Amino acid sequence: MSEKEIQVGYVWDTLYGWHDTGTGGDMPSDPARGLQPVYRHYSSPEPKRRLNELIQVSKLSREIQHMRAIPCTREDILRVHTEGHWNRMVEQSALPKGGDCGDGASPLGHNALDIAVLSAGGAMVAVDAVLDGQVDRAYALINPPGHHACKDKGMGFCMFNNSSVAVAHALERNDVSKVAIVDWDVHHGNGTQDIWWDNSNVLTISIHQDRNYPVNSGFVDEIGSGAGTGFNINIPLPPGSGDAVYCHAITDIVVPALEDFSPDLIVISSGYDAAMMDPLGRMMVTAQGFNNLTRKMVSAAELLCDGKLVFIQEGGYCQYYVPFCGLATLEALTEKNSGFADGYSYIVEGQIRSEVNEEQKKFLTAARDAYMNSRDQRKAT
Repeated sequence: MSEKEIQVGYVWDTLYGWHDTGTGGDMPSDPARGLQPVYRHYSSPEPKRRLNELIQVSKLSREIQHMRAIPCTREDILRVHTEGHWNRMVEQSALPKGGDCGDGASPLGHNALDIAVLSAGGAMVAVDAVLDGQVDRAYALINPPGHHACKDKGMGFCMFNNSSVAVAHALERNDVSKVAIVDWDVHHGNGTQDIWWDNSNVLTISIHQDRNYPVNSGFVDEIGSGAGTGFNINIPLPPGSGDAVYCHAITDIVVPALEDFSPDLIVISSGYDAAMMDPLGRMMVTAQGFNNLTRKMVSAAELLCDGKLVFIQEGGYCQYYVPFCGLATLEALTEKNSGFADGYSYIVEGQIRSEVNEEQKKFLTAARDAYMNSRDQRKAT
């Protein structure tokens, strides 16, 4: 780690906790079928709100630079999304009781557009702060999330692709020509893949649970096309994968790919739904695991791009464990102790494995082979 005093920017806005996703969404009640009301949608902002509160009462609150989110513009959104998608989000947001992101399972409240542009704008603020040298690293705890939002459609609780909006903004600068996006949300970053599919200036890497969501994407043979061939990497992992498997994925595939690409900036689409106990994932990553992954990304950024590293919040649905995962991540970014240990790891201590089993090795090998083949294919053209 660095010897100098590290400056870490932090973005949060109260309105992020006001994003209204309603109740059941894709799980509506139906007494005729015995389906009781869910009462709270999976994508409730509660886990992120609680993460912010834990940060504020921890020792880290005095170690971070609190930065104000600024709404992005329509022009910022249109760098990565179609005008048709923007217009649909405007229309859905204007409905008296709100509407949907685009898949029928991702509700949004009345005037949700105001929060969505503040979310994407928060990601841009974090990126600018790092690139301008105001801070060394940054964490944008924003909401709603974004990595499922495609060029022409919102889905998976996402209105706009926040990370991509921020990356496209960065690429407008004279000091940035290449950006890497590493996504370790438990679900495939299909929207990010869609946006940068044929672009050689952005390397997209997604580590996710195999065939979780979306079920029809995120496979190792999806490597990009045209100029973007070889610049899209998928690392699907089997259910039950934990700290050791993710560590190998980062060390054996992600870091070599970053070294080969040599980005000017690294952006992490950071979801905590790969954590143990998350209701929408079946992985076993611990808070300490996220700390370890973050430290590896810090080291990679220091080696490749003068430490320029930005974390942008994605998913995470366990309201009591997401806060400890996020806090552990911020500990690694600040290189400081928060004063709070993981309060829940004892629940599954006996289930955590330090080794990688044969099934997991097969997935890692397949992903690494696919990356190596696509890299060779790219260099041959």
